[in-house]
Amino acid sequence: MAGLVGLAAGAAAMVAVGAAGGPGGIDRAAMEQVVREYILAHPEIIPEAMARLQRNEAGKVVAANRTALETPYRGAVAGPADADVTLVEFFDYACGYCRQSVADVDRLLAEDRKLRVVFRELPILGPGSEEAAKASLAAAGQDRFLPFHRAMYAAGRPAAATIASARKASGIAPGEVPAAVASAEIDKNIELARTLNLTGTPSFIIGDQVLNGAVGYDALKKAIAEARAARKG
Repeated sequence: MAGLVGLAAGAAAMVAVGAAGGPGGIDRAAMEQVVREYILAHPEIIPEAMARLQRNEAGKVVAANRTALETPYRGAVAGPADADVTLVEFFDYACGYCRQSVADVDRLLAEDRKLRVVFRELPILGPGSEEAAKASLAAAGQDRFLPFHRAMYAAGRPAAATIASARKASGIAPGEVPAAVASAEIDKNIELARTLNLTGTPSFIIGDQVLNGAVGYDALKKAIAEARAARKG
């Protein structure tokens, strides 16, 4: 609400300054009253104004961290290197909503030949999540990320048996990512999630937008189109 009050006061001030050059000028208090009465008469603008303010603030944080967000762990990426839009997904293998989003992301990759997707491990739902994340990083290092990613979600909740099944199905060679390397990558992703105030998984960053939750194919496609339009100016 404080943000809205500031927004309204700023609007009143700008209108007053803009009109001050007219005959006799306009009293600032009177203009603020006009703005207040308009907001009271049209309260439906409040959610829109707050959403726009929040989106603008989130966009600044994304821009400040774009390089870290869009630089993938080796192999944990899909799409062409010369893509004009990058979608970043934070996910957890124990997250049912992430599983629900796999088909949406796969569909976008199949349809959009100029889309790049960076996958960021965010294992926040227990020890099984973390073990699956480590196996996923091993798969990424062997250029088998997407096969493992799909197989892991198809296998079910992360556990020793399902992780082993996904490893076998995706053809990962024996071997693990060094513990220090895996921990560094996961810690980095957790810190990025905190910086962006992500509310859980899945979370998507597209252009300057942050989308929390399984928002669906249409919302992701719309955000990609908006990011592409913004690049073109």
